[in-house]
Amino acid sequence: MAYLFPFGQELHSLVQTDRSPKKVFVLGVYASAVHARWKLDGQMICQALAVASEPRIFWDGNMEEAKEIISKIAIPSELGELEPAGRQLNGPSAKVLDENILAPLGFTRKDAWLCDCLPETRLNPSQVKALRERYNPLIKKYSLNPVTIPTRPSTFCDKKRSAEITGELMQSQAELLVLLGDIPIAQYLKKVADISFSTLGEYVEKYGYGNSLEVSIEGKIIKVLPLAHPRQIGALGAHSEKWFQLHKDWEKSI
Repeated sequence: MAYLFPFGQELHSLVQTDRSPKKVFVLGVYASAVHARWKLDGQMICQALAVASEPRIFWDGNMEEAKEIISKIAIPSELGELEPAGRQLNGPSAKVLDENILAPLGFTRKDAWLCDCLPETRLNPSQVKALRERYNPLIKKYSLNPVTIPTRPSTFCDKKRSAEITGELMQSQAELLVLLGDIPIAQYLKKVADISFSTLGEYVEKYGYGNSLEVSIEGKIIKVLPLAHPRQIGALGAHSEKWFQLHKDWEKSI
């Protein structure tokens, strides 16, 4: 069964398309979505409604691509129109990845194999609230599709998904594995390597922020570099000043 966004777009998995050997493997948490402003008669209905899967993993929010994707979404004329949300709401993590993670390490996007614990987007609490208040009351009257995308889970990476990620890691031939935040550590690395930490905080206490550690995965020695989640690094909305500053200091030192 296909999962559907508001106004009918199907949910798609986002995976690395360039499968050639890479220098670094980046593991995030879960995929994001294309967000649109929903307006009616010039009035804002919703500032940022998730309406489609991103065109590729860690999408940079390209405005022309956003316009093209959103232009294909059919919305009853009585309900107004959709337009791309602000630049800070589409693709902000990609900018952090490129400028604050890959660049300091001496890499570009071409050097990286990108992956998420969960390769699909999920509804966060703010999206659930927007749908409940703005979209769901209109479903019956305007014959709209119910939104069937699941909510954000507690488990992003089970045993089967861990094996898939390890398969990608081996195929990438990367010798450096960058983990973004706590979840890739606890839900992936902890399953596939013999490590004594489960969170970024525990890692930093033992080894310091921005220092790599060698681990064995499937018999291959790989350098692991746990870093803060892009939300923290880029101060994207609610974030921890501690992780923001630690990463900023690491960028200067490296």
